[in-house]
Amino acid sequence: MRLTTKGRFAVTALLDVALRSTDGPVNLAAVSERQQISLSYLEQLFGKLRRHGLVDSVRGPGGGYVLARQPDTITVANIIIAVDEPLDARSCEGREDCQGGQRCMTHDLWQNLNQKMFDYLESVSLHDLVNDFQASQPNEAGEQMIRIQ
Repeated sequence: MRLTTKGRFAVTALLDVALRSTDGPVNLAAVSERQQISLSYLEQLFGKLRRHGLVDSVRGPGGGYVLARQPDTITVANIIIAVDEPLDARSCEGREDCQGGQRCMTHDLWQNLNQKMFDYLESVSLHDLVNDFQASQPNEAGEQMIRIQ
């Protein structure tokens, strides 16, 4: 699997927006500072996320980005696909010319791994990530919060 920083940054940044968008649009400069991701890189990623209908941009003072859909309808797979991140464990990228122009002996193994990875990423929603993150944060008394839904 060739999941690079592009996919990880996109998921992280969108999670940041999901956690804060109840207060209105989220400014990318603030996301950049909190997540230590280059602002220009975030701008490129959010352009792709917007074109795929995952976020909407709000212009003007107090502007920024908000989720375009409910967090339970946005999957990690949606985010990764939106930023053109390849999910392919095969060295031939599906061309079946892995080994000197021929299909390699382990082609089906890597193809099945690709499907399992995609299925898993498709099963995890942004809503799940928000809940997991919030549950991992200590409350004011320093205890872990438990979310039951």
